[in-house]
Amino acid sequence: MSDKDSKTSKPDRTLDVMGFFCPEPIFRTRMEIDQMSRGEVLEVLADDPAAEPDITAWARRTGQEIISLEKNGNSLRFLIRKAK
Repeated sequence: MSDKDSKTSKPDRTLDVMGFFCPEPIFRTRMEIDQMSRGEVLEVLADDPAAEPDITAWARRTGQEIISLEKNGNSLRFLIRKAK
């Protein structure tokens, strides 16, 4: 994950799960990624405190690439590249 990647990777889709709590953010992220093509980038906006460890572990387990994770107060912004 580099700062350069987060600036140059324009997401192909955005998933806003602000206000949703576990397990909804990870469930919706998985559903959205499943509909995307390999190499596409999904932006996920979340504010669930469990989203960071949940989405990070899910990405590692499923082989997806988190290109960036930005934190701003309670808000999280992930950029995830579909690898498989």
